[in-house]
Amino acid sequence: MIATVSTAALLGIDGFTIELEVDLARSGLPAFTMVGLAEGAVREAKERVFSALKNSGFKLPPSRITVNIAPADIRKEGSGYDLPLALGLLAGAEVIPQERLLGLYLVGELSLSGELKPVPGVLPLALRAKEAGARGIVVPAANGREAAVVKGLPVFACETLSQVVRFVLDETDLLPMTCDVNTLWGGHQIFWRDFSEVKGQERAKRAIEIACAGAHNLLFIGPPGSGKTMLSSRIPTVLPPLTFDEALEVTKIYSVAGKLPSDQPLVVNRPFRSPHHTISDAGLIGGGQYPRPGELSLAHRGVLFLDELPEFKKHVLEVLRQPLEEGRVTISRAAVSLEYPGDVMLVAAMNPCPCGYLGDDKHHCSCTPIQIQRYRSRLSGPLLDRIDLHVEVPAVPYRDLKQESGAISSAAMQERINRAREVQLARYEGLHFSSNSELSGKWLERFCPLTESEHAFLEGAVQRLGMSARAFTRVLRISRTIADLAGDSDLTVRHLAEAINYRGLDRQSQE
Repeated sequence: MIATVSTAALLGIDGFTIELEVDLARSGLPAFTMVGLAEGAVREAKERVFSALKNSGFKLPPSRITVNIAPADIRKEGSGYDLPLALGLLAGAEVIPQERLLGLYLVGELSLSGELKPVPGVLPLALRAKEAGARGIVVPAANGREAAVVKGLPVFACETLSQVVRFVLDETDLLPMTCDVNTLWGGHQIFWRDFSEVKGQERAKRAIEIACAGAHNLLFIGPPGSGKTMLSSRIPTVLPPLTFDEALEVTKIYSVAGKLPSDQPLVVNRPFRSPHHTISDAGLIGGGQYPRPGELSLAHRGVLFLDELPEFKKHVLEVLRQPLEEGRVTISRAAVSLEYPGDVMLVAAMNPCPCGYLGDDKHHCSCTPIQIQRYRSRLSGPLLDRIDLHVEVPAVPYRDLKQESGAISSAAMQERINRAREVQLARYEGLHFSSNSELSGKWLERFCPLTESEHAFLEGAVQRLGMSARAFTRVLRISRTIADLAGDSDLTVRHLAEAINYRGLDRQSQE
């Protein structure tokens, strides 16, 4: 008898429907054949499933078993096929009526004893089941809350293979899993850091406010101990909260990567990823034989912080150039080409020179001009052009350190940033972008008009600093954000001057 079981598989961060066709033929010698481009973990499912069936009290008749995983032209990987294969074998052996499996999606890994183990990527698989109009999805108990985030889809969380069989045969009452998203939002949106703890560095805080308001990339330049990392780690506390759709996007990435915390079925805070400078290009943007998301995608809708920027390998940094422009990364291999989202706010930090004390009044810089030039040449011009704000972070003087608290809190900064973001959302309503950092072409001319006096001022700055066309665009975008924070509809020389002041490396190159 031929039995068909529905499940889903991952292609990037999206799910697609898979049909397992199981044929148990009583004629011929007993054998087991699996077709449909199954990789190692899928082919090994045979041993796990047969042991799980035996140890759960089910016995299959000697048969010539053929399993087809359709569509057969797409590679299948992972251990989530164990449960649908087990149910397919039981249906083929007529232990379970085929009609009981219709419209039901099954996902899960089996232990040899028949226990259901969690698998990565359950959220996108549940979303796919809902799109396909499934009457429900059966998942391991540990994945239940994650799948239950999808509203309108009955989610049945089971602990063992025997429990799944009893549920399918309607021999036990199993209520659909529920997940209160509102409770998750309130319980996890707590930050243990605040900008009120940062003493001094008012100019750097102002730059952070501008960067967050317009979704601009940011580079801190300063000596060791000036607070670059401390400032950067508090940026998520002032970014606008994730919307539910954005939270789903981020959670899908973490689910596929297997990095979703067991107690957190939905990522409700903007990510903050800080990879070490020894990371490879595959680790940063994703890769592998079957590409997996990298740190760039894990920081989607959040902050990617690169500390000690010049210490990263040059070819690793160069792979960021296209994703920073497009907000996504495409990874192509011989077998498959996948696209992962990577819409991040890049925040980086670096020392002004190899020893770190160039321009510091309290320490002597021991670096030669050649050493300084070599150090800075590790960062290419095209990469620096993609970083909107270059901010100098000097050492904090003692008079600021003795203050009891900082001058501004994260809540106050976030309130101003949210107002600026709301202005942008209203201005760009109906367009394909929503923040000032995405302005380009005709939209830049439309939303950043300049008078003759402003053109003259900007022309002088471009010639004096030798700005590239991309840097010129960055200045206009930053100016637009500064105006939004001030509540001004038109750009002025004051906005342009402050924006140019945040292009520190352009100024230094002309000194």
